[in-house]
Amino acid sequence: MRAALIVSALLLAACQAPVADSPSEDACTAANLQHLVGAPATAADAISAPSDMRIIRPGQAVTMDFRADRLNIELDEDDQISRIFCG
Repeated sequence: MRAALIVSALLLAACQAPVADSPSEDACTAANLQHLVGAPATAADAISAPSDMRIIRPGQAVTMDFRADRLNIELDEDDQISRIFCG
């Protein structure tokens, strides 16, 4: 009986899917730059992003591919930073 319980537990453990290595939620360091939301677009010039950075203006076409290490800076109609996020 005890052996059956141990075998059952091992079989159930073997059925679990492996945990995938997910990229860091803040691989582009957007969390550290949230204080710039509301600042003029020129504030983006001082940012030294650890990887790619793109500035997105209103109505501008952008690719929809997700890259966790890309820093996105979204501007509003008044040329102020409205959003900073990874992707």
